[in-house]
Amino acid sequence: MKIQITLKCPRCQGQNIKKNGYSGNRKQKYFCKDCCRNFIGDHNLTYKGCHSKADEQVWRMTVRGCGIRDIAAITGYSKDKVQAALKRHEFEPFPKQKHYPTLEIDEFWTFVGNKSNKVWLVYAYHRESGEIVAYVWGKRDLATARALKRRLKELRVTYDRIATDDWAAFLNVFSNEEWHLVGKQHTVGIEGNNCRLRHKVRRAFRKTCCFSKSMFYHKKVFDLAFFDIHFGIV
Repeated sequence: MKIQITLKCPRCQGQNIKKNGYSGNRKQKYFCKDCCRNFIGDHNLTYKGCHSKADEQVWRMTVRGCGIRDIAAITGYSKDKVQAALKRHEFEPFPKQKHYPTLEIDEFWTFVGNKSNKVWLVYAYHRESGEIVAYVWGKRDLATARALKRRLKELRVTYDRIATDDWAAFLNVFSNEEWHLVGKQHTVGIEGNNCRLRHKVRRAFRKTCCFSKSMFYHKKVFDLAFFDIHFGIV
């Protein structure tokens, strides 16, 4: 029986490859002529975490409700490998449009460090496209609501109407808008998206022992989830 394997460089995905001797445990090494990377083929690796697609698998599982320990147990990767993959990703969601007819705004609670430390996500959502247009992290206060409005200006996003609930901070910040819709009947879309986030991100599950220990990884995981919601290619 003959088996044919197509080798690609794990760095540049090129196929301009040649053999380059053996490793200390007698495994064939290869050399990429395009980016000068030395590597061992995925088919010959002992530790699964060194596989060229390992990072992508970690990212896909993260946005499908798996925590770090879950991913490590299922894939055989170490917890350090899973954290390193999350740290390496550079996915940053961005608005697909510059103008939206209506944006819905709401707050969303999460935990960081321990269950007594709530960190709030305040974000703008476009119901028709399902986009998370802009978002900020902070406390559930007036300063965070103002930070979201500044973030919309930084992204140069314009809109015709803003829809919020009757939280005092939203009424204060968006009261000068020409069309400010107030009431839960106008924020049905973003409330549904809150439910979707709690299904996609393990750190946002209700009644779970899984939560972020640091704000850095907390933001990394949510950036990954938002990018997946926008483009669906993680």
